[in-house]
Amino acid sequence: MIQAFSINIQTYGEKLYEITDEVISKLREIDFDSGHCNLFIQHTSASLLIQENADPSAKYDLEKWISRFIPINDPNYTHVDEGPDDMPSHIKSAITQTSITIPFIDGELMLGTWQGIYLWEHRTARHQRRILVSFVG
Repeated sequence: MIQAFSINIQTYGEKLYEITDEVISKLREIDFDSGHCNLFIQHTSASLLIQENADPSAKYDLEKWISRFIPINDPNYTHVDEGPDDMPSHIKSAITQTSITIPFIDGELMLGTWQGIYLWEHRTARHQRRILVSFVG
């Protein structure tokens, strides 16, 4: 059996936004005991990530590292119609993930102690992001 939902997340620039609580809320709406949760982001300039959610410095370091690794305003970019952050956002999305799968057992996501689910916004302006969440149980 499959149950599907969408989650809309308002972002306010390039950073990691924890969405664990939103996914857990959707899991509580269904009557499945065990199975898999799949998340898929419908955008090419944002991504999904499971990462540490206990120490904010881990999130900060990831955000700073990817910005140094894939800079805005690289003169070699040709896809710049939507602004100087457009091509870097596509590259960041391409090397991260647009979907993730997490098992759930007894109605609980099987995330590790320090794991959280994140939407990683790669654009500098605010955006409304849509994530499809499906539960197979």
